[in-house]
Amino acid sequence: MKAGFFETDITPAIGMEQPGGYGKMYVKSFRDSLKVRASVFSDGNETVALVGIDSCVIQSAEPVKIIRKEVEKRIGINGAAIMMGASHTHAGGPFFGFRQDEYADAPVLIRELVSKYSTETDPLYYDYVIGQSVTAICEAYRRMEDVLVSCGSGYEDKVAFNRRLKMKQGRAYTHPGKGNPDIVGFAGPVDPEVGVLAAWDMEGSLLGCVVNYACHGTTNYGAVSADWIYHLEKRIQGAMNKDAVVVFLNGASGDITQVNNLSLSEREVGEKYSDFVGSRVAAEAIKVMVTAEKGELTPVAFRQKVLRLKRRKPSKERIEQSKRIVEEGMGNKEKSVYDTRWTFAKELLLADYIVKKNPDADVEVQAVQVGPAVFLANPAEFFCHLGLKIKKSSPFPLTCVVELANGSVGYVPGRAAFRESGGGYETVLTSYSNLETGAGEKIVKASIDLAGSMKPGTLPSRPLAQEGTPWNYGVLGPDLE
Repeated sequence: MKAGFFETDITPAIGMEQPGGYGKMYVKSFRDSLKVRASVFSDGNETVALVGIDSCVIQSAEPVKIIRKEVEKRIGINGAAIMMGASHTHAGGPFFGFRQDEYADAPVLIRELVSKYSTETDPLYYDYVIGQSVTAICEAYRRMEDVLVSCGSGYEDKVAFNRRLKMKQGRAYTHPGKGNPDIVGFAGPVDPEVGVLAAWDMEGSLLGCVVNYACHGTTNYGAVSADWIYHLEKRIQGAMNKDAVVVFLNGASGDITQVNNLSLSEREVGEKYSDFVGSRVAAEAIKVMVTAEKGELTPVAFRQKVLRLKRRKPSKERIEQSKRIVEEGMGNKEKSVYDTRWTFAKELLLADYIVKKNPDADVEVQAVQVGPAVFLANPAEFFCHLGLKIKKSSPFPLTCVVELANGSVGYVPGRAAFRESGGGYETVLTSYSNLETGAGEKIVKASIDLAGSMKPGTLPSRPLAQEGTPWNYGVLGPDLE
């Protein structure tokens, strides 16, 4: 069995847009470098690549198609065998947002709402990330060597919390505020599993690992940063090998952040909590790596399925109402166009434009297998309970759900979130989130079907001891005098 790892830099420049919200934000300073981290695994028959990108979101399926095509041309890895997941750092570069060619023929109002008030992808940075991703994968492939591989999972339940909470009035709120007396409890679960796949050279040194955990990258430095994933990487390298490449793939964390709304302690943001989250997840990953047995984890395989899902359509009444709100805000210098009412009116108009132009969305669901481990990916900010459903039905010893992979379709809750007792801004119709209300359940089924079509490999086990005889020292005693 062979594996290879490589990383490239994708740190944006000062002045570029910094995605993470519904309006314009710009890069003003740096905290740490952003990277593309690639891992390649081969059993001699098939080769797969697991790639993590320090980005809030991957712009769409289009750049992934370009990367896959170029890699396939250069080194022969099947494009469908390449999985690319965004880390979801909210302090990344402009590899996400509207592209100019996507709205060039739009009405004047839509063009203005995009160019002046919405996140746009930077064309130079877009091409740069594509090129650096191709380089990372090809170099990881070129550096493949004989390895032993291990996999397993740890348990970390102190750093991630569901950000949607049930309220006394019967609905769910996203981040209702610490100490809010109307909070009843969490509206959904967390996933404490830390999934780890690691490759070791024949001398026993860690070449690299893939870590899967479900939590937003929102400890929020403001400055460009990989967020808590930076500390995850540094802790693992410090304990195992300073040159090891740590590929991070985010789990089903569409409703999961590091903020505990049921705690009255300070809000969990900044350097202190970035280190806290990254270090605790790293500690579990390290425990897995020093515990799990190493071996030939075969087979290596991949599957892919593309779902055609409908988009939700706004009513004519909502469209007209939103248009009035938007135009009133844009025409009144004393009225802020960045308040919540205006922002989501703007988003509804953009969603209406998108839905009319593309009433359906192609949603790729992908499975990549390395022996007893399977990575099941989708392009959504996927709600945690849906990821747990996939894990529960998977036949694999280790199942890692990967969100925001190979593109972006926005928030995908379960059906219940759209009922009267549901809620939270993740259910609002926007340019970012607009899939049909049953999209989550369809992605779950497709993921389970893909996992079920593959045969899990076996976990390596410790060699059995031969039947022994008592130790000479052990049979002595007792001495009473």
